[in-house]
Amino acid sequence: MLRLKTSLGYFLLAVLASPVVAEDARQPTHELTLDNGLKVIVREDHRAPVVVSQIWYKVGSSYEPPGQTGISHALEHMMFKGSKNLGPGESSRVLRSLGAEENAFTSRDYTAYYQVLSRDQLPIALEMEAERMHTATLPEDEFIREMEVIKEERRLRVDDNPNSLAYERYLTQAHIASPYAQPVIGWMHDIERLTVEDLRAWYTTHYVPGNAVLVIVGDVTLDEIKPLVEKHFAPIAAGPVPDHKKPLELPGGAEREVTMHLDVQLPSLLLSFNVPSLSTAAEAWEVHALRLLSGVLDGGYSARLASRLERGESIATSASASYSGFTRGDTLFTLNGLPNQARDISLEQLEAALWKEIDELKNTPPSSAELTRVKTQMIAADVYQQDSISHQATQIGQLESVGLPWTLIEEDAAALEAITPEQVSEVARRYLVSERLTRGHILPAAGSPAAGSPAANNTQEESN
Repeated sequence: MLRLKTSLGYFLLAVLASPVVAEDARQPTHELTLDNGLKVIVREDHRAPVVVSQIWYKVGSSYEPPGQTGISHALEHMMFKGSKNLGPGESSRVLRSLGAEENAFTSRDYTAYYQVLSRDQLPIALEMEAERMHTATLPEDEFIREMEVIKEERRLRVDDNPNSLAYERYLTQAHIASPYAQPVIGWMHDIERLTVEDLRAWYTTHYVPGNAVLVIVGDVTLDEIKPLVEKHFAPIAAGPVPDHKKPLELPGGAEREVTMHLDVQLPSLLLSFNVPSLSTAAEAWEVHALRLLSGVLDGGYSARLASRLERGESIATSASASYSGFTRGDTLFTLNGLPNQARDISLEQLEAALWKEIDELKNTPPSSAELTRVKTQMIAADVYQQDSISHQATQIGQLESVGLPWTLIEEDAAALEAITPEQVSEVARRYLVSERLTRGHILPAAGSPAAGSPAANNTQEESN
C-alpha cells in the first residue's frame, strides 16, 4: 500500500523530536551486536504486556542503479512469498492467528518489517523473521503475479493520481545529482523489466545481518531478548556488507523551474531548496536551525504562513513549509501553497509573498518568545507520541538506518534548546537562496476534472 503524506517534513519533526524527561526517567535501552554483524537495540516499556519487533535493512530506492528502480520495493513484496519452512503468505497467517499486527514499508533510505504482538508470542515472530532474512525462496511464479500487483499499484497511486504524479516529476528536477530523484515504487519501464534473478541478487547483496538493525520495544528485558536473538539470528552467516554512498547534491549553481499541466483543479506552487541533513551537514546546529525555521513558518495556527498569508493577507488558501533533517543524504527545504483564486492571486504573487517571509527572517531573527513557542511545540509533539511503542521503535530504527545513532533521541531536546534566533536567520541566509532553488508550477490541464495540490500528497513510502 502506498502511503501518501501531507507535509512529510513536519511529520518527521514530530517523529524525531526528543522527549523532555529527566535522565533517570528515561526508559532503559540496550544495544548489542552479534558476531555476524546484526545490531540489536532493545528498549524496555513495561506499561502493557505488548512488544513491537522491527527489522530495518539499509536499502531503499536511493541505493538503486539506473534501470532497476523499484527493486527494493518489489523485493519487500516478495519477502512475504515464502521461505525455507514457510509457504507463500504462511508467516502472515500464523501472525494473524496470534492476533498480531504486521506489515512492511520501503522508503528512499530503508526497508523495514514489523510485528506488534503479545510479549509471549515474540519468539515466534523472531524465528520467522530470522528465516526470512536468509532463506526467502522468491519463487518465480509468485514473482510474476506480484509484479502485476505492483504495476497496478503504480497506476492507481501515481499514474492516475495527478497529485502524486506532479510531485514525482518535480523531484526529478529538485534533486539534481542525487538518487533521491528516483521514485520509491520505481519507473514503470523499470518495473516491467525487473526479473526474479534481479531480485534474488538484490536480496543476497543487501539482506545480510551486518546491513540490518533489529529493534525491539515493549514489555521485555535484555536478559529475555538476548538468548532469543542469539538462538534465531546468530547462526546466519555474516556475508559481505555492501558499501553505502550518501546521496549528495550540488551545493548550488542554478535556479531550476518545471511547469506541469495535469488533471488538477487548482494551480499550486512548490519551492524547494537543496539543503543538508544531519548526515551530511558540516555542523549539526544548521540542521536543528532549519527544523526550527520550518516551525517558525509552519508550526501550527500561530505560525507565520498561516497567520499572515492565509488569514491575514488572504494571499493563499493554504501555505506550508517542510523539512526533514534525518535522511542519509542531502535533502530539501520546501515551501508550497495554493493561491487564493477568489482574489485572483497568481502563482507569481504567492511566490513573492513567500519570498517576503523568507527575506524578513534573513534580515530579522525571530523573537525569543516565538522561537520558544516553536521549540515547545516540537518537543511536546514527541512527548505525546511516546505512549506508542511503535513510535519509539520507529524513532530508533529510522535513525540507525540512515547512519545516525539512536542516542540522538535523548539529546535532541537540548540540541533544539541551544539554537538561537540569530542561527535561524543564518541558515535562511545560507540556504534559502535562488541558486539552490527548484520552482514548480502545477497547472490545471484543459478541462481538468480532478482536484488538489500535489504538495499536499507527497509520495514518500510504499508498504504492503
